[in-house]
Amino acid sequence: MTVKVYLLAGEPSGDLLGSRLMRALKAQTNNDIAFYGIGGETMQAEGLNSLFDIKDLAVMGFMEVIPSIPKILRHLHEIIRDIKQVQPDVILTIDSYSFSIRVHKLLKKNKIDIPHAHYVAPQVWAWKRGRAKTLPHFIDHLFCLLPSEPDYFTPYGLPTTFVGHPVIEGGADKGDALKFRAQYHLDGKTPVLAMLPGSRKNEIKTLLPLFMQTAEKLSKTHPDLFVVVPTVQTVADKIQEKMKDWKIPHAVIFGEGARYDAFAAANSAIAASGTVSLELAMAHVPHLIAYRLNALTASLARRVLKIKYVNLINLLQDKPIIPELLQENCTLEKLTQTSEDLFQNPHQDVNPSLEKLGLNSNESPSEKVAICLLKLARKGEE
Repeated sequence: MTVKVYLLAGEPSGDLLGSRLMRALKAQTNNDIAFYGIGGETMQAEGLNSLFDIKDLAVMGFMEVIPSIPKILRHLHEIIRDIKQVQPDVILTIDSYSFSIRVHKLLKKNKIDIPHAHYVAPQVWAWKRGRAKTLPHFIDHLFCLLPSEPDYFTPYGLPTTFVGHPVIEGGADKGDALKFRAQYHLDGKTPVLAMLPGSRKNEIKTLLPLFMQTAEKLSKTHPDLFVVVPTVQTVADKIQEKMKDWKIPHAVIFGEGARYDAFAAANSAIAASGTVSLELAMAHVPHLIAYRLNALTASLARRVLKIKYVNLINLLQDKPIIPELLQENCTLEKLTQTSEDLFQNPHQDVNPSLEKLGLNSNESPSEKVAICLLKLARKGEE
């Protein structure tokens, strides 16, 4: 009997995890599986017909999310209606905790008795530790990316599985530098800077102009500099509009394969904080992360965050392997100087952190989630 799996990914990083999981689920079931729910371009490429566009959900920050609340609430009820109609065997939310937990609460409120799980644990080790106590009331299983995370949830009776970080299986370390350079007519000596300003509209508005100014400054010492901007559909039009008359030689590219080829060719990178930093680490691209939040959101974050670093590579080694330029440190001068330093001194010791995230494991994170999720689906049939 065909297994029906309902997947909910609220932003591009979750969409990427979802697409890899879909491939693993197909392999585990010999393609005897049907997918429903919400996802972006990569999940749709794997066969998902998304209920609506995830652009409506890809918002970050307290002040930034307020205008989107009515639309998000409408979508929440749309999801519940769809789940009632589809009657899937199992439901999985992926990352986007604030959105995902609202889905799970509505499932409970509507007494929808279908096994439901969440992939990517909320970062209770960083803030809002009370979530570890309340989450078991709303989900049946939790999949964690970090080896230390189950210890925060299992004391409260929540079945929890450490699966490793999906970046390990993504192929970020397998790009083709020669292919990329040939495509853009670059010789082996042309310096390539990768710019990754995020996947949310507010990130593009805040970070892209600053990244472009940084590249302009760098071009004074690297006159043949070439810039590549890997992006996703949610913000592609905005990036292309902002860069259409830019004088620096550049390319805006799409898709996993093209992104990884760009990483293989890149001498350095500037990235918004997030999963992409782990991909750059896998590809051994020397990089920095930069981020700015709305002043009120940043003030609230400072009050609740309980961590020394925001980058996982740094957190796992408890030292600043990857430069973090955040808020008042996210300036043109510091971005330029740090980027220049990376061109001159490119080594970053990322492997110890990657090994903690599952590098060299026998099973991929997606395979582990797929096996467990199918068991959960079959348990629901009992």
